[in-house]
Amino acid sequence: MLTVIIPTYNEEQNIVPLTKRICRSLKGKTFEILFVDDSNDGTTKVLEELSRENPQVRFIHRQNQRGLATAVVEGFRAARGDVLAVMDADLQHPPEVLPRLLESIEKGNDLVIASRFVPGGEDGGLTPFRRMISLTARVIGRLALKKVRPVNDPLSGFFMLKKEVIEDVPLSPLGWKILMEVLVRGRYHRPAEVPYVFERRRSNHSKMNLTEQVNYLRHLVRLVLSSPEDLRFWKFCLVGTTGVAVNMFFFLLFTRLFSLDVVLSALLATSLAIFGNFLLNDLFTWAQQKEDHLLGRAVKFYLCSGAGMVINVAVLSALHCYLRIPAILANGAGILASTAWNYYANNRWTWASTTSPLANEKPDSQ
Repeated sequence: MLTVIIPTYNEEQNIVPLTKRICRSLKGKTFEILFVDDSNDGTTKVLEELSRENPQVRFIHRQNQRGLATAVVEGFRAARGDVLAVMDADLQHPPEVLPRLLESIEKGNDLVIASRFVPGGEDGGLTPFRRMISLTARVIGRLALKKVRPVNDPLSGFFMLKKEVIEDVPLSPLGWKILMEVLVRGRYHRPAEVPYVFERRRSNHSKMNLTEQVNYLRHLVRLVLSSPEDLRFWKFCLVGTTGVAVNMFFFLLFTRLFSLDVVLSALLATSLAIFGNFLLNDLFTWAQQKEDHLLGRAVKFYLCSGAGMVINVAVLSALHCYLRIPAILANGAGILASTAWNYYANNRWTWASTTSPLANEKPDSQ
């Protein structure tokens, strides 16, 4: 059985046409439509009448509550189906896509996302300003969370999953992007994306505002803090930032106070910064119990850092000397490349004994 969960807030004009389109699209399927309603207009009355006329329609009316993501979680708990779909009530998510999502589930995928950003999909229902906001939010989400990176449309509000993906999973979403919560916390092994065209809003106005954007950022922080692997990466970046400050401090100390040669000062300052980074990473980033000896970890860290410096210079040279990219941009790209290398190499080698669960991940777990 399929349960289509639809959070609603003041969508009085859209409920009936949406329900008719869902019923036409899923004709011959076993399904129910579950509205989770936070409205303070005539939407609740429409839902009461509709649920009396159509036995496939149920609704929950929440008093003095608002929040798309929390409404979806309540829908998850109340759903009777073993397959759950989530979509908006504003007709921007075409119900005609539901059979394709269900077909993908029936093929063995346990999480299927209706995507605007795979071949065949479009986000034409967004204004240019909203597109810019959406792009920024996607970039930030992908940078912050590893499990989000393989997904083209992690901010989609239109998706389907097997109930087992979120069963007994503690979901605590904030704001309006419930899919991010499912991607990070859910137990899925075969995700998929199906293209769809995001339609223009036909009535009412968008619920997006500054508060929801702030809630999105707060939600990202919460997800990072609850994900040990993502948190470890950002700790590593924080330690690297402090290393820059340490490097500059000793460089100025050696050149100004001790009047040492610039190159020698740079080498000494860099060596001290790397040593400081090693100690902080050992105590802070990879703080769990270690099996390798401290000296062995330090040697590995220095080797990884040395390779990282080579990568930085190689990327800088290639981009600036051969592709004529401005030096500041080329250097930035080199720093990003060396940071990625340093984290990966240290995570898999220097502190490998304490991060072995990563090596045991199933390749299809994301």
